[in-house]
Amino acid sequence: MTTLSRFLWASAGVAVMVSIALGACGGGGGTLSVGVTGAAAPLITGVPVTSPALLVVKEVATGLVNPWSLAFLPDGRMLITQRSGGLLLLAADGKTSMPIAGVPPVENAGQGGLLDVVLDPDFASNQRIYLSFAERDVANAALSGTAVAQAQLNLATLALTNVRIIFRQSPKVQSTGHFGSRLVFDAKGYLWVTTGDRQLSSQRGYSQDLTRGNGKVMRITTDGAPAPGNPGFNAAGAQAGIWSYGHRNVQGAARHPLTGELWTSDHGPQGGDEVNRNLAGGNYGWPLASYGQEYGTTTPVGTSNLVGTEQPLTYWETLDGSPWTGGSKSSIAPSGMAFYTGDGIAEWKGNLFVGALSGAALWRLVLDAEGKAVLSRERLYASRNQRIRDVRQGPDGWLYLLTDSVDGKVLRIQR
Repeated sequence: MTTLSRFLWASAGVAVMVSIALGACGGGGGTLSVGVTGAAAPLITGVPVTSPALLVVKEVATGLVNPWSLAFLPDGRMLITQRSGGLLLLAADGKTSMPIAGVPPVENAGQGGLLDVVLDPDFASNQRIYLSFAERDVANAALSGTAVAQAQLNLATLALTNVRIIFRQSPKVQSTGHFGSRLVFDAKGYLWVTTGDRQLSSQRGYSQDLTRGNGKVMRITTDGAPAPGNPGFNAAGAQAGIWSYGHRNVQGAARHPLTGELWTSDHGPQGGDEVNRNLAGGNYGWPLASYGQEYGTTTPVGTSNLVGTEQPLTYWETLDGSPWTGGSKSSIAPSGMAFYTGDGIAEWKGNLFVGALSGAALWRLVLDAEGKAVLSRERLYASRNQRIRDVRQGPDGWLYLLTDSVDGKVLRIQR
């Protein structure tokens, strides 16, 4: 058993014991679910053990305008995307912010703009980066969709070169919402790309349509071709790049450090925000299955128990994670997420962290020993009242947060 596995097992045991001790007393640890296919997810209430008071939150950089994603260069400097289209290079201490030229045109409207940024696994030798963004249709400016660009980063000239689009969500539609847009490399060097259902009621049903790019997770090569080993679907005209489907708006994604699986966070409508293990070929239900409600009503969207769809690992029906007791649900709007594998905060090692926008907090999820189930969760730093757009582990072993506002910040959680 690895050191990380032993720590996950120890963390799980502590969480379960605390859950048993406090569950009957109404401890405010929130609800969570264990994922199974075609069955309602059981709910557990628990209070994880943590010591956030022993940690400090440092402002590394300020004055960012609606930042969306953060990526660390090997030397500790940071790439930051801003939704309006700016790609910035920050010094390791956050003091210097320099714009990088050559970013492709983006559709900066609604939830669209310049979104995720990741480095190629072989960045040290090829200097390639990948950007996801909302792209306007060249023939019809009213239409847009998620796109991914590959480029080489020239740090000497602060410019992108050899820029080319390797993925376009198809078809583009007339909407400025739900672009999804997280990028994650798998262990083989193939790229997972998350998309959204494009928000409109007329579009969301296409999340179940394998001929369309709405509400899918794609898996492609760095040249943009469907990746080898993608699931096969028995549907005429199914897009070959599809990895999983039935998603609403996946804005958080991370590769599990032990299993190598893709985990994602997905926006519910009114309530029903989720964290999922994104398995090859999985149907995640939207809009036929969810734990959410239609906006402004108490009408469920679909059913929470639909045979053939994957259950979430955990879901939220209230902003603070407390059990739902009836009436209108609420959404935390989960965004960026990261598994913490550092040694600096030993009590958090092996945990999953999820940023919340509407909930304006950081969520800590304690996993089981195999890293396949959520045992407990807690809401951190809600008193700061800052929308957490992205979560990353830095090369220094600390946890970094990116806040989403017109005065966005890079925050570092450390001893």
